[in-house]
Amino acid sequence: MREQLGRPMRGVVGIAARCVCGNPTVVATEPRLPDGSPFPTFYYLTHPGATAAMSELEATHVMKEIEALLEDEDIAAGYREAHERYLADRAAYGEPGEIAGISAGGMPTRVKCLHAVAAHALAAGPGVNPIGDVALERSSWSPARCVCVTPGAGG
Repeated sequence: MREQLGRPMRGVVGIAARCVCGNPTVVATEPRLPDGSPFPTFYYLTHPGATAAMSELEATHVMKEIEALLEDEDIAAGYREAHERYLADRAAYGEPGEIAGISAGGMPTRVKCLHAVAAHALAAGPGVNPIGDVALERSSWSPARCVCVTPGAGG
């Protein structure tokens, strides 16, 4: 993870998703970092290919288009449920008052960060976070195809 991000990780409690070659893709992070700072982003995207793909997707200005999907009642309900599941997953590691009710990525009412919702979709699995699923489907990266450049990784 240090190699992936170019810096030490803070407050990691585990690997929440892996690339097909076994490298970390998403980490789970404590809701309060070791320095005491509250950190609402429980699922954090670490894979360079996935991170670059989400940045690329955001740069194409599809955020409003993807957010418009929330006008569909079923998608909006699924996104609210994803938000609740995210909060429940994080609560197992504590619940700082400063971030109570705050998940990540704009959930449950808007789309603010594709990195965060894609990380949640990867950690929780397909069908849990409908917006994260759409971001992954529209991106140039796939969790089923390894593009790792780490020594010893698949390819």
